[in-house]
Amino acid sequence: MAKKTYKSIDFSAVKRYSIKTRDNKVNVGEHFAQPPKPGQSVADFLDGLPHLLGADNLRGVVDAVVAARQKGKPVVLAMGGHVIKCGLQPVLKALIEADVITAVAMNGSVTIHDFEVSLIGATSEDVAAVLAAGDFGFSEETGIGMNEALKQGREHGVGYGEAIGRCIVDNDHPYRDYSLLAACVEKEIPVTVHVAIGTDIIHQHPEADGAVIGEMSYRDFKLLTSVVSELGDGGVWLNVGSAVLLPEVFLKALSIAQNLGYHVDGFTTANFDMIQHYRPLANVVKRPTMGKGRGYTITGHHEINIPLFAQAVLDRLR
Repeated sequence: MAKKTYKSIDFSAVKRYSIKTRDNKVNVGEHFAQPPKPGQSVADFLDGLPHLLGADNLRGVVDAVVAARQKGKPVVLAMGGHVIKCGLQPVLKALIEADVITAVAMNGSVTIHDFEVSLIGATSEDVAAVLAAGDFGFSEETGIGMNEALKQGREHGVGYGEAIGRCIVDNDHPYRDYSLLAACVEKEIPVTVHVAIGTDIIHQHPEADGAVIGEMSYRDFKLLTSVVSELGDGGVWLNVGSAVLLPEVFLKALSIAQNLGYHVDGFTTANFDMIQHYRPLANVVKRPTMGKGRGYTITGHHEINIPLFAQAVLDRLR
């Protein structure tokens, strides 16, 4: 078979059009940022961000949260432990006290860091420095205090989150004002904790009781499902810094609510994280909002994005 030869194409017949007739995705009048001004308010700063991509996502979440609270719908914060280690309790507490956040769901690590902060004003041990010595996770006050609080909470008929929060309040921990769990208990909003046995340092202690831990977390799962059942028609679910556990818990709680006839639809979700992982994208942002809802992603460091988000919401509500 003869080898085919090619000649360069002549571009002289290419058809063109005027740029003035073209549809463009970005234009100066609608999308460009405003120059920063010395001393401007946070609200003016946010309004001056480009009306594109991440900035519009942030505005969308703020709008949804403000609308939810004006409508009396729940705004649920689901969070992982790194959020606490970023020192954001005062910011989140301000949102709770302003009736912006109406329920909090967390994994076990959040409770540990929160408990330790409330007790000594510090947390987050250097794992690499103590692991080889067999000392990682064996702080006496944390292991005994939290496991005993769970046992007492079980007897009093409350769940995991309320039991730890009530322990902090009743024992008047020196730094209780920095505790998110205490803030939820004092504000009387649902605070639920969802654990996997073996993932938290308090499971390493002889005081740990798997039956207690399991029952307390299961009580909270049922409470959270009740909260999720109210999200329809305007509520908001914020997943902050949990890549696996809480997105899975949320999906199952939502499935139960739908199965029981609540038909939760028309709500907003957002995933705040430094990296957008598969499960939050699938189980928080996309799948639950495929009907009438809307899902957002906010990518970046919690210590920057959460205060920015909180200030924007509080400014709008004020």
